[in-house]
Amino acid sequence: MMGPKQKKERALGESLQLKAERSVGPKSALHRRPTKPGQHGNSRRRRNVSDYGLQLMEKQKVKLSYRISEQNLRVIIRAASKATGDVSRAVVELLERRLDNVVFRAGFAPGRSVSHKLVLDGHIAVNGKRTRSVGFQVKVGDVISVYPTSKDRAPFREIKQNLEKYETPYWLQLNPATLSAQVTSLPRDVEVPFQIPLLVESFSK
Repeated sequence: MMGPKQKKERALGESLQLKAERSVGPKSALHRRPTKPGQHGNSRRRRNVSDYGLQLMEKQKVKLSYRISEQNLRVIIRAASKATGDVSRAVVELLERRLDNVVFRAGFAPGRSVSHKLVLDGHIAVNGKRTRSVGFQVKVGDVISVYPTSKDRAPFREIKQNLEKYETPYWLQLNPATLSAQVTSLPRDVEVPFQIPLLVESFSK
């Protein structure tokens, strides 16, 4: 039986990796049932989506993918609008710098839903200090690591070997032996599968 996360992916028609490895495998909802959920999901009629509808879809995709609330996303849009340069790039940078996302990008979790929970449960440290804020904004020089007392727990016991072959984004430097990663630069010009300008427009109403 498909869960609510998989139904959301089917409704949006795009894999957002909400179920970690399951989202990209043969058991994914989009692979098994590529139509939208509901009794009219198989309808061949195509509805023209308005600009407002497209904006709402992109907002929903970003909120689900990054596991972020409407309020927190609004704060990010507001901060990006005050930054110099392209607003859309600034939005992506702020999203990528969230601690739960960095834990995912460093390879400590198979998906953002898992990394989100790891941070909330106190398994992650920033510069050696346990940090439970999923929206904490990392900066250059910060070291994100698995908290010492958590390294022997189930989520982390077997990942060291996998991390040896894991390729982090250019802005992170991974140390598999210590289960840590350092932010070496800001995540600028990061490509994401979202139309960020539409997201920005949705908050300019």
